[in-house]
Amino acid sequence: MAALLAPILLPLLTGLWFWSRPLLSGTWRRSPAWFAWSALLLLLGSGITYLVGSLAGASLDPEEACHRVGQTYDQAYLDAHFEEHTRWFPLYNKCHAEYDLVPAWVNPALVALPVLALLCLAHAVRLAVVRRRTGKKGASPTLSQDTSPAGTAR
Repeated sequence: MAALLAPILLPLLTGLWFWSRPLLSGTWRRSPAWFAWSALLLLLGSGITYLVGSLAGASLDPEEACHRVGQTYDQAYLDAHFEEHTRWFPLYNKCHAEYDLVPAWVNPALVALPVLALLCLAHAVRLAVVRRRTGKKGASPTLSQDTSPAGTAR
């Protein structure tokens, strides 16, 4: 089992380490790369969330999946609301009108995670543009100051 998890966990933990280093040093606020990687991680989390939601109660027999969680299976309700099960979003896998096999957190997370990823990506672009503009100017935008000692005649 460890041999199967190592190829997945090792890159994940390594990526998490490199992502968290700017957090510990406090440089994440000025790093466009950190926000870009955060956007990528949020999109990865969105994909995993969608996978969890779409596989909720996954079974070749939906009636068996409903009975496994202690709910009754209402075939008449499912036939009347067939279009709910064929949509990409929001995710539903209902046993009957009151019980859904998809966890309640999945659909809100499928909205929040991509929105946060978009905000992180927009902020990364903003930071990169600001860094590029200030980098080309060279000196800071303050007026040049006379470095000669005060009171000396020229």
